[in-house]
Amino acid sequence: MQIVGVKFDLSESTEFFDAGELSIKLYDKVLCQTENGVCFGTVNSTNLKQEEVKQKVIRVATQKDIEEYKTICKKQDEVLIEVKKMVKQYGIDMNLVSCYYTFDMSKLIISFTADGRVDFRDLVKGLATEFKTRIELKQIGVRDKAKVLGGYGICGRPLCCSKFLKDFGKVTLKMAKDQNLSLNPTGITGCCGRLMCCMQYEDKQYLDALANMPKINSKVKTPDGVGVAIYNNVLKNLVTVKIVNDDGTYRNQEYALSEIKFDRQNNERNQNEQN
Repeated sequence: MQIVGVKFDLSESTEFFDAGELSIKLYDKVLCQTENGVCFGTVNSTNLKQEEVKQKVIRVATQKDIEEYKTICKKQDEVLIEVKKMVKQYGIDMNLVSCYYTFDMSKLIISFTADGRVDFRDLVKGLATEFKTRIELKQIGVRDKAKVLGGYGICGRPLCCSKFLKDFGKVTLKMAKDQNLSLNPTGITGCCGRLMCCMQYEDKQYLDALANMPKINSKVKTPDGVGVAIYNNVLKNLVTVKIVNDDGTYRNQEYALSEIKFDRQNNERNQNEQN
C-alpha cells in the first residue's frame, strides 16, 4: 500500500490517499474519491508513512481526463458569472469568491464571504434548478478568501496561506512588538486586512532569540565600558548600547551579542514574566 499526498484546486492544503498498487510519481495528475465526490488533483508527495487512510486514489489521470478537467475549469468561470447574477437577483448580501465543480460534476461548491449569517435557502434551490447538480454554499472568512485567491505579500513572495499554511493561528500586536516591527497598520497587515500570519509562526524563533539577548534598558558591559541596551537586532544578533562619555554626552554603539556581558539569569526571568 502506498500513501500519497494530493493537492486540489478546492484547497491549498494536502490530503492523503491510499494509492494501493498504482504506480504513481510525484506531480502526476490523479482522480481521487473524496467526501465531496470524485476530484482531480496533483500528487505533491509519495511513499508517505501515514496511518491508514480511508480515501483512495481511483486512477492516474489520462490525457482525456486532463482535457476534460480543463473544460470543467472553464465552465467554473462561466458558472461564477451566472451565480453572481442570481445572487443579485435574490438580493442577498454576499461576496462570491469561487465556484468549484467535482470532476464527476456531481457537486458544485460555491465559496463566499459575508458580514454576518446569510439565509441562502431560496438561492440554493434556484441554483440546483439552474445547474442540475448538488449545491454547497460555503461561507468563509477574509483570511480563507485570501488563501483561495492567492496573491503576493509586502515581502514580495506568494501569500503564506496560499502556499503552505494549513491552519490560521492567533496573531496579536504583542508579536509585532516582540519582532521590533512598526505598529503602523500598513506594515503589519496582510492582503486579507488582518494581521500578517508570518508574525505568528515566526514568533517562537524571535522569543527564543530574545531570551538570549539583554532586556531593553538593562545595564550591559561592553569593550568600551558599561552602557544601557536600547535595541536588539534579532536577525543580525546585534545589540545597540547607549554609552555615557566622560564629558557627560552619550553615544549609541552597536555590538555583536558575543561582545557584551549581562545578567542572563535575570534577563531570562524578565523575558518569562513578559511572556
